[in-house]
Amino acid sequence: MLKQTQQQKLLQKLSPQQIQLMKLLQVPTANLDERIKEELEENPALEYGEEDTQEEDFNNNNDAAEDFNTAEEGEDDFDPDGSENEYDNIDISEYVSEGDDDIADYRLRDDNYPDPDENKTIPVRVETSFHEHLLGQLGMLELEDRQARIAQQIIGSIDDDGYLRREVSAIVDDLSFSQNVSTDEEEIKTLIKRIQEFDPPGVCCTDLRECLLLQLKRRDQDDPGVQTATHILENYFDEFTKKHYEKIQKALGLNDEGLKDAIGQIIRLNPKPGGNYATLNKAESYVVPDFFIFNNNGKLELTLNSKNAPDLRISEGYKEMLREYDRGDKKDKRQKEAVLFIKQKIDAAKWFIDAIKQRQHTLLSTMQSIMGYQHDFFTTGDETTMKPMILKDIADITQLDISTVSRVANSKYVQTEFGTFKLKFFFSESLSTDSGEEVSTREVKKILSDLIESENKRKPLSDEHLTKMLQDKGYNIARRTVAKYREQLNIPVARLRKEL
Repeated sequence: MLKQTQQQKLLQKLSPQQIQLMKLLQVPTANLDERIKEELEENPALEYGEEDTQEEDFNNNNDAAEDFNTAEEGEDDFDPDGSENEYDNIDISEYVSEGDDDIADYRLRDDNYPDPDENKTIPVRVETSFHEHLLGQLGMLELEDRQARIAQQIIGSIDDDGYLRREVSAIVDDLSFSQNVSTDEEEIKTLIKRIQEFDPPGVCCTDLRECLLLQLKRRDQDDPGVQTATHILENYFDEFTKKHYEKIQKALGLNDEGLKDAIGQIIRLNPKPGGNYATLNKAESYVVPDFFIFNNNGKLELTLNSKNAPDLRISEGYKEMLREYDRGDKKDKRQKEAVLFIKQKIDAAKWFIDAIKQRQHTLLSTMQSIMGYQHDFFTTGDETTMKPMILKDIADITQLDISTVSRVANSKYVQTEFGTFKLKFFFSESLSTDSGEEVSTREVKKILSDLIESENKRKPLSDEHLTKMLQDKGYNIARRTVAKYREQLNIPVARLRKEL
């Protein structure tokens, strides 16, 4: 049985301005210019405020006035709507008030930001991608057009690590359906063999073993170490990956020097032949600091990257159009629609500028709080001096929401005299000591990393041994916690850290 009811609910919804601010907070400095350009393209009422654009602004102003006058001259084409009340409801006083230059002076830069060096050219990375490098070598082969298309499909199927993990039968299907090229697996395999002769060595292989063997084939085959290394990869690959060197040594009858030479030949090979070629157009391939912290005789000084303070303003041309409308005696339908459009664009521009200003304020207040909380680290650079700090600690200081602090911490970087760090680096849980003092897990990880780095690689320390050493230093920590921290540091187990 259907039934209709009415309910009243109290819901909290984010305004468009709040959504815009949250999105801007997540944008790193490296991508902020691109985001501002997108807004400039979408909203003609927003523009940069550089001095060198004055002449262009003057021309734009004249064009805008002419466009508006054209609309005024064409009022005879429209029937007067006779609704003076509708016009009265269009309030443009805040945009045309004499002496009120808020819109024109909607500039974001102030004396707290370092002046950017306008004459300095920012270096741009220009690189050849991995696949472009392979296609360049393909052009040096004497292939028919059909074979070249097949080879291009094969190269396009190679992943960024340099491996061809797509089945040969699938490549045959791809060529048939997408390029209408009929081929078979034998022809594909023949071309794969030719591509495997390209640089870097080991490219276009299906697995790690084949990749390493292909690289060894380019070494001196008369070298006993190369011969033994090839034999190990061909017959004892599983034992090698698990570092069961004793089994390999016993099976091949090798002495310590012979085994060390062969293993040395293998570990010098490149397991990811495509990894040396950077992927273009990725913000992650380089880091642009959002903050700079300087130690001025023991006093920490925080500045925000000047790219976070763009000089934006409302278009003078759009303001002039409103003034023309305000001074005019005749108000037709076309002008009324134009004024409503102009107001919307100006309001949107003001919202965007306000969001940029709020972004600056949020970034500075968050980083200022982090700098104060981790003052000892920023003055010494010693990770063991870092305090336990969670998102809620900074949220309480800044009076911001935890989600806002999280957005800032996950995408922003700070440059110090000790290096450039992601803000997330400074957040860590606490761990108690024997004396009851709470220390940062970052401190424990640093000590754990130092212990492993200084261990005897012939006899690496087990997790149990590392746990006992940390407990002897006064840290209440369990073996499973040590294992978790070791994995977070991307350090393998003791058996895989063993060296000859």
